[in-house]
Amino acid sequence: MPITALFLDLGGVMLTNGWDRNSRELAAQTFSLDRKETDERHHLTFDTYEAGKLTLDQYLSRVVFYRERTFTPQDFRNFMFAQSRSFPEMLDLVRTLKARYNLKVAVVNNEGRELNEHRIRTFQLATFVDFFISSCFVHVRKPDADIYRIALDIAQVPPGEVAYLDDRLMFVQVAETLGIRGIHHTDYDSTTAKLAELGLPFDPRPTALDLV
Repeated sequence: MPITALFLDLGGVMLTNGWDRNSRELAAQTFSLDRKETDERHHLTFDTYEAGKLTLDQYLSRVVFYRERTFTPQDFRNFMFAQSRSFPEMLDLVRTLKARYNLKVAVVNNEGRELNEHRIRTFQLATFVDFFISSCFVHVRKPDADIYRIALDIAQVPPGEVAYLDDRLMFVQVAETLGIRGIHHTDYDSTTAKLAELGLPFDPRPTALDLV
């Protein structure tokens, strides 16, 4: 069965994670926060933010601004947004595969709305991603299998025609229970090799098809 759609995680695949442990540790150092207390508060409420049931300001009011600070919420938001970086090779890979094989491309990720929208705009993801099945939009988080069902419904492709890249093995395994063909992304070279095995060989040199 040929691959006609590519589902991708965002953080850890095309971009760095939006707000992970390393970023939170750096924030604790930068803003002189109690790292243990901040991390505990984060874990108690971050899932709710990613599910689209809190705004970023509400999340920050619970985790950081539950008491008076010497910096503003906007200072902290700017810091959060500045942590995101792209993986240019992976972005180029997805763009090229989409054009070369006429693939539908969907992001299936867990992310809060403001962070997600910032990353979509900053890295111009909407120029090659057809739709975003983000937890903040659909109110379902991985590893809930329903998020993959939603993606399949919107893409209107059979599970066996979907290749799904994620850096978290459990999420790949959950998607595979629905018949999706999963790839555990660990690095660029191994991922391109696995895509080739699924019938999507990648050569960075442009082909005649790319130039049409």
